[in-house]
Amino acid sequence: MTLHNAGENLAHEGPNAEQIEYWNGDAGSRWARYQDKLDGLLQPFSDAMLRIAAVKPGDRTIDVGCGCGATTLELAARAGAGGKTLGVDISAPMIARARQRAEEMKSPAEFMLADASSHPFAPASFDLLASRFGIMFFLEPVPAFAHMRKALAPGGRVAFACWRPMKENPWIAAPLFAALPHIPKQEPAIPGAPGPFAFDDRDRLHGVLTKAGYSAVEIEPFDAPLSVGTGADPVADALQQTLDIGPLARIFRELNDEQRRLSTAAVREALARHVADGRVVMGGAVWLVTARA
Repeated sequence: MTLHNAGENLAHEGPNAEQIEYWNGDAGSRWARYQDKLDGLLQPFSDAMLRIAAVKPGDRTIDVGCGCGATTLELAARAGAGGKTLGVDISAPMIARARQRAEEMKSPAEFMLADASSHPFAPASFDLLASRFGIMFFLEPVPAFAHMRKALAPGGRVAFACWRPMKENPWIAAPLFAALPHIPKQEPAIPGAPGPFAFDDRDRLHGVLTKAGYSAVEIEPFDAPLSVGTGADPVADALQQTLDIGPLARIFRELNDEQRRLSTAAVREALARHVADGRVVMGGAVWLVTARA
């Protein structure tokens, strides 16, 4: 298998061109910079995904939307020397960071800059398709999942985590709703559009997978408290992260100084309500999904 060099760029074309452009710009660079903090924040969901993935020594695994490689590296460690683990992402900054981490850890994990929904993987070359929040960004999800299924061996396993509705995720919803009175009216989200909550509807998610040819689809809810802010000033820590990445980051770039001042104060107040034991702790909610090719 030929891997892309870290310096290569992915062509901004095809149905996912908008996502490719976004994750290769400032957003991808910011997420790469926040890698350590995000890994800690999302650890409960990483652990849950790894649990349902049930990797065995020698497994061949593809980690779709691998980001900076946290789950890929752990999957590779569990598969052992006899396994093969490939992390795939459309973001060059995050793939570069993932490769750096693999080198530092002397991990056998490999990383590819590619769009998993269209890359010509060798047929039946993997036993497991895994993902932690990397499969919600396809403009055409049924063809994307059908394409990826071809890369799995017959009866191959699927295990991934994706977000449940925003209202069930106060770590995202509370800061956003606090800011809304102070920012221009936002267009309502299109249900099922590419983004963090593309698969918040369980029935739609089940339908996408079955239409794409998967069987034994199981979708279960999982909740966990998340440490959104830590350190000497956990509220300031949570505020900086909230305004640098996630839904509010895009919005804040378009605000004037007064809107930014008022909304920042409102978000800070909302986060301060969730301080417990020296941390800002807020709930997160996902679907844990398993299926067979």
